[in-house]
Amino acid sequence: MDKAENNKTAIHKIAIFPLDMINVFLLVNSQGCILIDTGLPDTEKKIEHTLNTLNLTFSDIKLIIITHAHIDHAGNTAKLKSLSGAKVIAHQGDLPYYKGQKQMHFCCTGWFGWLFSKTGAAQKPYEHFEPDILLTSKDSFSLNEYGVAGEVISTPGHTEGSISVVFDNDKAVVGDLISSGILLGGIVRKNKAKRPPFEDNPLLVSQQLQLIADKGAKTFFMGHGGPLPKKEVLRHIHKLQRISINDEH
Repeated sequence: MDKAENNKTAIHKIAIFPLDMINVFLLVNSQGCILIDTGLPDTEKKIEHTLNTLNLTFSDIKLIIITHAHIDHAGNTAKLKSLSGAKVIAHQGDLPYYKGQKQMHFCCTGWFGWLFSKTGAAQKPYEHFEPDILLTSKDSFSLNEYGVAGEVISTPGHTEGSISVVFDNDKAVVGDLISSGILLGGIVRKNKAKRPPFEDNPLLVSQQLQLIADKGAKTFFMGHGGPLPKKEVLRHIHKLQRISINDEH
């Protein structure tokens, strides 16, 4: 049995915005912690507060995982990389956005996404960075060396370069593959799955969520709202499949 299987991992949700509207996550064990997503620019105090409550500091962050390039997930990466000295892992599909070579595009899933895109908030530039570790669509990255029984996998669909973290055999952090709540997500009805405001390919998202469920995930943590049980995620998968079929006709 490897050391990761002997080392219990706790997950801590950090609310970058109140009411679970924007979440990032810490995976914590005796070897330190892994930060999943970095939130909006200049929100590092939110993360520092959670670290302090756990008697940790930025230097205890050993790895930063960015699920995709949207500003509420990647916007504070450059600063947190500097504060922690941690390596950053992301997917090459979103690399042009991390490096500031292209402006993000957004496929709206409804009226709120359309209105939100008109504010320009989602398109606001953030400090550019280059990931230390780049996944491709065929890669996975083991977290064993960080004391976590889990892996980072490519899960495109929300964006081309979206990735997810599956750990402890039954948990997954999936970024914006799925959302819950109202509007951006969170606030109320956080136990009901929905599409996020933006989504490139609903059929591909449904396939990635099914893949994660097939890996044994029973609890899905997300950037907006949640967490959700597998049963609710499966219901959402079927809804996405119906949307895709209707779009073909």
